[in-house]
Amino acid sequence: MSHPHLPTTQSAVRAVEELAARHGREVRAQHDIGRDRTFAGLAGNYGGDGEPAPIPHEALLEFGGRPEIAVRLFTHDEAVVTLDGIAFDVQRDSVPAFLDSVWSGLVHVKARTFPPSTTMIVTVPGEPGYRESVSMRDLTPWIAGLIR
Repeated sequence: MSHPHLPTTQSAVRAVEELAARHGREVRAQHDIGRDRTFAGLAGNYGGDGEPAPIPHEALLEFGGRPEIAVRLFTHDEAVVTLDGIAFDVQRDSVPAFLDSVWSGLVHVKARTFPPSTTMIVTVPGEPGYRESVSMRDLTPWIAGLIR
């Protein structure tokens, strides 16, 4: 499934804030703007064609309620969504769909007895599921409640 293109960090922040409002979630945003405040500043001052690169903008979004969710949006179409302590690498365009899946209950945890393993799976319609390993020390009450 194709998601709307979010060309900038600010467009992604707006899309996520609108989605959070639809789900009744409070959002706290922290913006890091400029080469001295972002990871992109380490890459240099010029774009690929020798022109000055645009000013880098990164954001950290934290949401109220359960589960604990934080989204770190980076300058180069990348994002890390941390879901109750478990980090998922997500493309910036897919972040709203990922969060919508979480808030719609399309998350489960698969546990195997042998060999022992636990995996959190977030199902985003039209995309392959996002999977991350969960260690025993990372099991929170919310995550444990999702075990199938």
